[in-house]
Amino acid sequence: MSENEETNGSSQKVEQIWETPPADEIVELTKAHVGAMETMTEDIVWVQAGMHHILLETIGRKSGNVHKVALPTWNDPNGHRIVVGSFAGAKNHPSWFLNLRDRVEPNLRIRVQTGEFYSNAEILEGEDRQQTWDGLVADRDWYVNYQAKTDREIPLIRFPETEWISKN
Repeated sequence: MSENEETNGSSQKVEQIWETPPADEIVELTKAHVGAMETMTEDIVWVQAGMHHILLETIGRKSGNVHKVALPTWNDPNGHRIVVGSFAGAKNHPSWFLNLRDRVEPNLRIRVQTGEFYSNAEILEGEDRQQTWDGLVADRDWYVNYQAKTDREIPLIRFPETEWISKN
């Protein structure tokens, strides 16, 4: 059973029992998390604070370099992974989102605990975004606080599995 199937029928509700770190600490914590995700498949690495994570690979829109970021996911009612571009309510979008939004190559490489796949990511808009947001914040209400901190609309990104590269 894949991670996607495992979370589909079960609760994804998570209570925030941690204090959101400042932006510079988020960047450093993410670097360490990425390193662990590249070398280990244990739950302690891939399921942080009760949330499954993905390792997203983007190409820098300015540098052209490969960038990797660890991101928590939430599954929509169809079982697709949803990622929130909140950056804890920062004024600007996170760099990984801008790289994703401005990408030339439609397929993104995503690593999960059970393998790797390509996804043609979808930035949610309109009613689709609102319905997804409503479901997400019912399970993870701290995103409402993040949205209140910023004037930008926090983006939601859906990652459907288009082609598996490898499975563990």
